[in-house]
Amino acid sequence: MLKAIVYLQEADSVLGGLIAKVGPYRIRYLEPSFETLAKSIVYQQLSGKAAATIFGRLRDAVDGEELTPAAVLRLTPRKMRTLGLSRQKISYIRDIAAHAQSGEVEFELLRRLPDDEVIRILTSLRGVGVWTVHMFLIFALRRRDVLPSGDLGIRAAVRKAYGLAQTPTPSEVEEIGARWRPYRTLASWYLWRSLEPNANL
Repeated sequence: MLKAIVYLQEADSVLGGLIAKVGPYRIRYLEPSFETLAKSIVYQQLSGKAAATIFGRLRDAVDGEELTPAAVLRLTPRKMRTLGLSRQKISYIRDIAAHAQSGEVEFELLRRLPDDEVIRILTSLRGVGVWTVHMFLIFALRRRDVLPSGDLGIRAAVRKAYGLAQTPTPSEVEEIGARWRPYRTLASWYLWRSLEPNANL
């Protein structure tokens, strides 16, 4: 990890300044499982608190066990609706569960596939966009060179750090971030952290 940090500091002085101010790299990982992907669907377009409440209810509805495809499919859509899930999100989660249960999507196999192939497979599922897969690649599959250039937080952080007049487009973020290869995940984490109140900035 130290090698990656030193590389980024030498490749980009602006990012190097953020790294020095934010401090040690402390990313928190999740399991590359169906539950993690389902959780990301629950959290879409909701505040963290509201999403956590709904997801907690979903876990409780399967007796607090790991959220598996089989457990989800045992719940009726009506039951899932009472938990606070929208009809659209219910259809997305159940569709992902059906694909996982049938073996069309194998979460264990994703560990061994390149990023582009993971993106291709997961975005073929209803409700799963590129941003969601980028988060899965970073926080579940632990890939080190992912730049979620469409993420609003990343774009806001780049604007702030580089003193840009306007929020950069995803393509502009990718252009700036080209110098961070092959450690763009680490750069992204530091950009996110730079926006937090306790980031020592």
